[in-house]
Amino acid sequence: MPFRVRYQTIEFDLFDIHLCTLRDKQQFSDQLGEAESMGISSAQWSLFGVVWESSEILAREMQHFDIKNKRILELGCGIGLSSLLLNERLADITATDIHPLAGQFLADNVRLNHGRKIPFLRTGWNDDNLGLGRFDVIIGSDVLYERQHIELLASFILLHAQPNCEVILVDPGRGNHASFSKKMLSLGFSHTQKKPIYADNYAGSLKGQILTYGRIQ
Repeated sequence: MPFRVRYQTIEFDLFDIHLCTLRDKQQFSDQLGEAESMGISSAQWSLFGVVWESSEILAREMQHFDIKNKRILELGCGIGLSSLLLNERLADITATDIHPLAGQFLADNVRLNHGRKIPFLRTGWNDDNLGLGRFDVIIGSDVLYERQHIELLASFILLHAQPNCEVILVDPGRGNHASFSKKMLSLGFSHTQKKPIYADNYAGSLKGQILTYGRIQ
């Protein structure tokens, strides 16, 4: 294996999620140039494969979220912590990410947790992916990291949102959420936000918000 990994367990109220992740953010392997061809630089390559504070906060939001009769989509799943947690709860969860190794790590971690297969699609937000379908709930963590992605992400959400849909994003405070929220309002979604109650569990402090958008038609 051209990169090194680590194993860890993250404890939730009712579940322990076992993870194989990259050992650290210094790992890199793109021998065929696949990631580079997708616009993923060497500096960005490892970011999918570690557990970020915002992704853990999203997973903690999901541990008691009402999943009954809801089809859920995770955007930019990275290592897939929220998808794995929802899979343990037997939710109808589909994961997406553009990174060429995200699907393999997700499948490996599903096996590590003895879970059901999680449907995964490698996709960018500028892809139509009409076969992906529509979802009742769309979730993501730290997906507002590039200003130029605001229009793409909003359009992707609109394409895959059911007429009645809830969108939950954890934003660590990168400064783009106001513009994104304005765009979502223009698309007919309501908007609320709150500070995560889990921030005190960390050595650092998440400066951002949990952003919720809703649409009822």
